[in-house]
Amino acid sequence: FPRQLTELMGYFDGTARAGYGRITAVPGYGARPEIWLLGSSDYSAQAAGVLGLPFSFAHHFSPRNTVPAVQLYRESFQPSEWLEEPRVMVAVAVICAPDDEQARWLAGPSRLSFARLRAGRPSKFPTPEEAAEHEFSASEEAAVKTVSGSAVIGGPAKVRAGLEELAERTGADELMLTTMVHAQSDRLRSYELVAEALGLPPREPAPASAGPYD
Repeated sequence: FPRQLTELMGYFDGTARAGYGRITAVPGYGARPEIWLLGSSDYSAQAAGVLGLPFSFAHHFSPRNTVPAVQLYRESFQPSEWLEEPRVMVAVAVICAPDDEQARWLAGPSRLSFARLRAGRPSKFPTPEEAAEHEFSASEEAAVKTVSGSAVIGGPAKVRAGLEELAERTGADELMLTTMVHAQSDRLRSYELVAEALGLPPREPAPASAGPYD
């Protein structure tokens, strides 16, 4: 994996070589996109450190490994042409609503969807009503508990406190929020409430398009 990743980065500066000779990547050559390693274990953390790349950890998948992996990344980090100092992003599941009760209601479908997935019965994402009517078995509750404890769910004040605690505990430079709810409008509203709670500036409207290729 490290060899393949190094080769991939080489296509942007012209240093990569394939078995049959030099390749010029078009488009790509001359570009310098940010290349991150995403992981949920120690392996990617150490690889990102050794290669001197920014590291993003999937806290919403593997919360028990978050702090150890981030520590290992920082301990393994070697400055590179891509990055001079360690840079950490933590991905976290967040559902924000006007109050805690509504947030828990919106979180029901993701709990049920995960329980079905773990049981080998993946299905269409359920509605909040369907999730509320479902009686979770002991095994389903145990499966959901492995990841649900890492989610930040609640009203604006509770979500802000949870995100600030996570950022402080991990020393993350950035947080990536993922919001699994049934309705797109609820997902957008969740992001808006989080932004307001954190004092972030409102999103600028997208510019009007003059044509299909703009």
